Amino acid sequence: MQNGEPTPTGTTHSFSQPGLVLPGHLVQNQIHELVKTLPPPRKQNTACDACRSRKVKCNRLPGQDKCQHCLSKNYPCTHFVQQATSEKKRTAAARRPRGISTSSRLLDGHRLSPTDLNRSRSSHSPVGETGLPPWTKSTFGAPLHSRFGAFPNVTLQSSTPSLIYHLFAPPETGPSDSLFPFGSIKSRSSAYSAWGEMATKLEDETFRIQFAIDLVEVYFQIVHTRLPLLNPNQFRALLNLQTTGQRPILSNKQQEPLHPALIATVLAWGAKFSEHELLVADRQKNGGQSLFAKALLERCRELAESTKVHRIPHVQHVVIALLIEPLQCQNPSAENGFHGFWLNCGIRNLLGLQINHKSVMAEIKDSETRGTMIFAWWMACLADAFSAFYYRRKPMLDDDDYDIDFYTVDPADQEVLDPGKPSPRDQLEFLGYYSTAHALARISRQIARLLWRPTTDSEGIPLEAALLYTSELSKWRDSHLSNVGVPPNLAANWDFVSAVSACASDAQYHVMWILLFNAMDEFGVRDDSISPSGLKQVETVKRKVYEEALNASLRVSALAGVLTSNGYLKLDPAVMHVSIIQAGWLLARLARPEVQNCIEGLEQYSYAYEETKETARQIKHEYQQTLTRGFTFHEMNDTVPRPTSHSETMSTNSSTNGSSSYHAHHDPMDSYMTT
Repeated sequence: MQNGEPTPTGTTHSFSQPGLVLPGHLVQNQIHELVKTLPPPRKQNTACDACRSRKVKCNRLPGQDKCQHCLSKNYPCTHFVQQATSEKKRTAAARRPRGISTSSRLLDGHRLSPTDLNRSRSSHSPVGETGLPPWTKSTFGAPLHSRFGAFPNVTLQSSTPSLIYHLFAPPETGPSDSLFPFGSIKSRSSAYSAWGEMATKLEDETFRIQFAIDLVEVYFQIVHTRLPLLNPNQFRALLNLQTTGQRPILSNKQQEPLHPALIATVLAWGAKFSEHELLVADRQKNGGQSLFAKALLERCRELAESTKVHRIPHVQHVVIALLIEPLQCQNPSAENGFHGFWLNCGIRNLLGLQINHKSVMAEIKDSETRGTMIFAWWMACLADAFSAFYYRRKPMLDDDDYDIDFYTVDPADQEVLDPGKPSPRDQLEFLGYYSTAHALARISRQIARLLWRPTTDSEGIPLEAALLYTSELSKWRDSHLSNVGVPPNLAANWDFVSAVSACASDAQYHVMWILLFNAMDEFGVRDDSISPSGLKQVETVKRKVYEEALNASLRVSALAGVLTSNGYLKLDPAVMHVSIIQAGWLLARLARPEVQNCIEGLEQYSYAYEETKETARQIKHEYQQTLTRGFTFHEMNDTVPRPTSHSETMSTNSSTNGSSSYHAHHDPMDSYMTT
């Protein structure tokens, strides 16, 4: 284990698993620093006048006043043309502000006139002129002191202990307008029985505070490693669990108080993974599922809706929305499952803040805010592209909806002496990981848009598109997979963070082939030429996609087997589930015994996402049915090879390494997966 260190005294948490060392405070802060130290976007048209006139690249080394060309020619290195261009753009922006309104712009919860736009950009402070954060104001600008519908005793000025008191209140079984109403103090004790025998301890304020601290620590040890949207030290400091007084409203933007919905979201995440004795008793009483964790999730969403997180663009609202989405049930067919609502809310808030504009991002001076927003943007951008392909939805974003991109940190400019901060090498690896993910997301976005069109449903996938997608995915594999996927020697360094990160990016690529195979099986491949060469191309591309999909499903099955054996899937915040589910379904339809890895992985996944247990049962049933009746495919029916006998179906490479005659390319992880 490489990323665990002793936890400071007084900050221990209840999660424990033999052989598992989760990231401590030092690593948590390093992960956050990778986000915070993201460089500001590079401005375009920064060439000096001499280089601009000669139409050559202007290369100026850090710390020098002149570019290399002007130094060698002894020219004055001036930027008059650039200054004139920038001034023209600023004047045009003031006259015609971009945003979701044609007459004014909503930034950080305040309605700004065009004349205030530039001033707001320069300060970019999330605290209003009155010293109150913008989310404490109503849509009319007055401080919001009204009580929330589902939280009649909570306001935005309530202290954190008061907020926790109501978040941890027991449910009532009687009729009420609220999904989780709060009863009187006299009835609290008896109502706690639904959460197990330990739940009555929540009546004690000291216990509630310690329990809340435990949930926060579990969040930072498990969820933060995958979704580093918060500053761990800052969050702990601002949690303010003093039992008296109101939550502080400070004018310093670095000390803006935590949004109550953000606190609720972090606590709900912690309850999903924590092994606190209260939650263990709750799960034992309720068939392995925590009713307390479910109640906290519902209250988290109700609080976010009551405080208009989905309507008012603000930095904290973006973070809340992006954290709520993967927290929920991930089954799109379930009533409370994945429908993309909170993801779309986060994207709309980002667009309302104009984070998609390079010029806006470059002028955010505070590195904390800028780093958070850059990471939030790319997290939302990637999630939008991949989820659109996963669930056959139209992507909310297009390639030309943003002009910010990934940037390279110059190692010569970075000298990190603080051991709590990442090295330049770590920063480069971090930036490289997300830039390759974005390249894959663009392919996913292309495919999703095609599959969403009604003409694809009625006429099929054009041959040209099928050839393009297979080519693009193959090029991505050759260029990027070895850098971000599971390396052959990862067994020597198989800790929690490296395992889930490498496996997630590896599975992210491979599930694309499985989904493309499913789409071709459903819609077919259309060749408008109706020529012998065209028909041959159709069969070739179908065979190619089948081979890659089989290889991908075996690969994901192997990854799921390793993660399950280490107990990591019970700690996964909805990153690997789609890959495992899709691989499991394809292996079941092919009657491949490697499906067992996916079934066991989903059963372990149900510790935090209960819907995966039912999915595992359905996949197992499909596998058994296929053994009895044989393969059942549609447009790809003639492409899938048929075994000559039932015994061949069972014996074809039953090992989990996934190597078979159907493999499209050699898998470097095969030798490790068989150990």
